[in-house]
Amino acid sequence: MRPTSIATSSASRSERPDLLGLPSDANHWTVLRNLLPFIWPAGRRDLRMEVAGAFVVLVLAKLVTVVIPIAFKEATDWLAADIAKPEVAAKGLALGIAMLIVAYGVGRVLMMVLNQVRDVLFTRVGQHAIRELNNRTFRHLHKLSLRFHLERRTGGLSRVIERGTRGIDLIVRMGVMQLAPTVIEMVLVSVLLVYYFDWTYVLILMATVAAYMWFTFAASERRIAIRREMNESDTEANTKAIDSLLNFETVKYFGNEDTEARRYDSAMARYEAAAVKTYYSLGVLNSGQAVIFTVGMTLVMWLAARGVMAGTHTVGDFVLINAVMIQLYVPLNFMGMVYREIKQGLVDLETMFALLAVRPEVEDRPGARELVVREGTVRFENVSFSYDRDREILHDISFEVPAGKMVAIVGPSGAGKSTISRILFRFYDIERGRVTIDGVDIRDVTQASLRRALGVVPQDTVLFNDTILYNIRYGRPDATDGEVQEAARLAQIDTFIATLPQGYQTMVGERGLKLSGGEKQRVAIARTLLKGPPILMLDEATSALDSHTEKEIQDALDRVAVDRTTLVIAHRLSTIVHADQILVLDKGRLVERGTHAELMTRDGLYASLWNRQRQAEKAREELAAALEAGADLLSPDRPEPAQPPAAEPRAVASPDETPPSY
Repeated sequence: MRPTSIATSSASRSERPDLLGLPSDANHWTVLRNLLPFIWPAGRRDLRMEVAGAFVVLVLAKLVTVVIPIAFKEATDWLAADIAKPEVAAKGLALGIAMLIVAYGVGRVLMMVLNQVRDVLFTRVGQHAIRELNNRTFRHLHKLSLRFHLERRTGGLSRVIERGTRGIDLIVRMGVMQLAPTVIEMVLVSVLLVYYFDWTYVLILMATVAAYMWFTFAASERRIAIRREMNESDTEANTKAIDSLLNFETVKYFGNEDTEARRYDSAMARYEAAAVKTYYSLGVLNSGQAVIFTVGMTLVMWLAARGVMAGTHTVGDFVLINAVMIQLYVPLNFMGMVYREIKQGLVDLETMFALLAVRPEVEDRPGARELVVREGTVRFENVSFSYDRDREILHDISFEVPAGKMVAIVGPSGAGKSTISRILFRFYDIERGRVTIDGVDIRDVTQASLRRALGVVPQDTVLFNDTILYNIRYGRPDATDGEVQEAARLAQIDTFIATLPQGYQTMVGERGLKLSGGEKQRVAIARTLLKGPPILMLDEATSALDSHTEKEIQDALDRVAVDRTTLVIAHRLSTIVHADQILVLDKGRLVERGTHAELMTRDGLYASLWNRQRQAEKAREELAAALEAGADLLSPDRPEPAQPPAAEPRAVASPDETPPSY
């Protein structure tokens, strides 16, 4: 049974969750409002000055853009007047051409330079916004609960961040760099038309722009739905690809390469179909935009031509209206693309902001203080817990781990052993009871200080795709090389590292797959030893080791555990016979407690588990001895070795059986 997603409580904000189970907020104004603080950052006067400077330069650039057609008009009128006088025609023509070239050249240079200055001024602001939002999202992901990460897919989350980054860039680049300048240019053009012509031209221009934008928005809205489908199929394909590659060996074990390829191809087929629809709709959009604008431009040019014929306008006026409309078409046509890109950026940011809106399941209480461990006594008091309300995992558990002592927890699979470690680390908060360290409820202290006081060696060790040095030093990032090497020596892995060509600089591969299970486990032990916490949690810490190495590691752990409070979750009972107290869990209840000797005399569940393990180990030892002696295993005269007992019935799968992710 999988844990219930914490995002379900916020699902009411949207009727359509995405593939990650996150609500998708369709209100783009909300996204823009959330993005504004990143564009106008508080406490960064330098960046705000650059934003203001960029807008000043933007207005200057648009003024120059509007002046260029006026220069064309004046030059044309002057030429027309001079040509009407033959005696000065040659001189006037040469001068008019010179004016035209100079005006055009100066205007173009100024326009390009000012635009580049604007872009340079705003680049740092845009990149700062991208960095800040990405960093906030990354930190937020680490604040979310273990339940959230168990239910989410890494490939999908990486796509959310990637598309969110692209979305910020699109909105900043298109919205600020293109949309705002186009609006300013339209206002200036309207003023120009009123000054040189009349309101009829402005009304035609406004009607053309209105029809153009209506068509653009309507067509783009249809395309946004297709784009969402593309995003979902892209996320699905990326998730399947990463999941398959992370489980490369499993795919090979079962020969399911074709099955994985078909699963990936099915997602890409959806993406292909959506992409084809996108390009079809883009062709319709571009054609419609061209028709609408051409009709408007033809109308105003026809009016200007009539004015020239009637003597109310000059030839320069006709040139002016033509130049203005052609010049306006470029940003206006670009505005259609800007709208599409901004909408796409908003769609890409929807999921990122929805992710930021998810509240962590476990949060520090207001006024939470730092945990100061003086002795290290851990106490569970009447603790009950469930991942799902329909099935309780722990039932009224109470026990104490005295300061400097070792307490072991054993029991069948699904009994709730690993759940206890997750509760101690506050990956989940309990429904009833309380957990204390030195009498302080762990819910009253900060999570950071709590986890600094705890060290863990998990059952399933996952390493970073970095060097052995980095993975050991992860326990205490400020540790010296000598301290790292000492931790490796205590964990009995220094000899192995010395045999590697690159020593501590050896890369361990994705999730540490270049190392064996035992080597990974010893790296994890060294990492915890380096951290040196006052309280240790060993979750099946030697489960991946052979008997000889297990003994060495166990000796090292015993030395490290001296004067430290240690809680051990054990499967191999032989590793915890020396524990100060052993707790026996069964179906979430504490059924037995005592030392190894006391529990054996009671002949209860612990004694049963012990006897079964001893019989199984004896059978393996007899078989190993027979193989070493070269006995003919097929000989009918060979005595049968003691048979291990039948496999113990396994409890119903529960979240407790899922290895914790640390």
